[in-house]
Amino acid sequence: MLAARFHSYGTPKVLVVEDAPEPHAHEGSVRIRVQATSVNPIDTLLRAGHLAQVLPLALPAIPGRDAVGVVDEIGPGVNDAHVGDIVFGLGGVSDTTAEFAVLTAWSAVPERWSTAQAAAAGLASATAAAALEALGDLRGRTLLIEGASGAVGNAAAAFALTAGATVIGTGRESNHHQLQSLGVTPTTYGMGLAKRVAGLAPGGVDAALHLAPSGSLPDLLSIVGHASQVITVADSEGATRLGIRSINARNDSALLRFAADLGQAGLYTPRVDQELPLADVAGAHILAESGGGKIVITQF
Repeated sequence: MLAARFHSYGTPKVLVVEDAPEPHAHEGSVRIRVQATSVNPIDTLLRAGHLAQVLPLALPAIPGRDAVGVVDEIGPGVNDAHVGDIVFGLGGVSDTTAEFAVLTAWSAVPERWSTAQAAAAGLASATAAAALEALGDLRGRTLLIEGASGAVGNAAAAFALTAGATVIGTGRESNHHQLQSLGVTPTTYGMGLAKRVAGLAPGGVDAALHLAPSGSLPDLLSIVGHASQVITVADSEGATRLGIRSINARNDSALLRFAADLGQAGLYTPRVDQELPLADVAGAHILAESGGGKIVITQF
């Protein structure tokens, strides 16, 4: 099969498209013929070697954490998928940017979503759903999302609004209109955040999600007042220092089905900023690293 691979850690230039051995479905998994995948922050960090001490990869490695495609193999113990199903989901730590990928968590693709949107939904929606799950019931509460305009932030905002929360979200001013269209009250990030949020939520903020790689965790803790109601997915070191919970996505089909159900109801549309072909996987990583938004890789 054709796959994107890197034989050494480094810049996007280490990525090549070449022949690689096909994976096969195993216990509790399905194999898909990939239609598209997306680039997530962890993909670029793994490729660059920044996580080599924590998550070492066997090289050459295939990048990618999520994908969408057509099921063509069913592993033992799987009774909720059939050959021919179109599903999106999560693979291993790094292995989906190839003609075939094995998923251990998946859901049917909502009819409302395009292929690119389904490719963008896997890790983003699982991360957002897991983070919000940790906060408990959000009905009638005010939630502050740091990094609301990104793929995970968009998912978290949609999920929280559906749960009955009032959502304030930080983002660049160029993204404020998009946040408003979701039902989010936008504000900018950076210095003076507490003052700006106080003006938008005079009754206070009940909980906060830290979804962007910023140094704002102390500010969020100060704004909320309770470490138990601040969740980060982007600063595990800061979380340990401040007594805040750090949450990672988990390969759980229930989280993906939740996202798909909201998608089918028109309540969640995964963010896609640009699409590039597999042949330009290096360009996709360059765009993702340079703030190009949510990048989807197509044409497998």
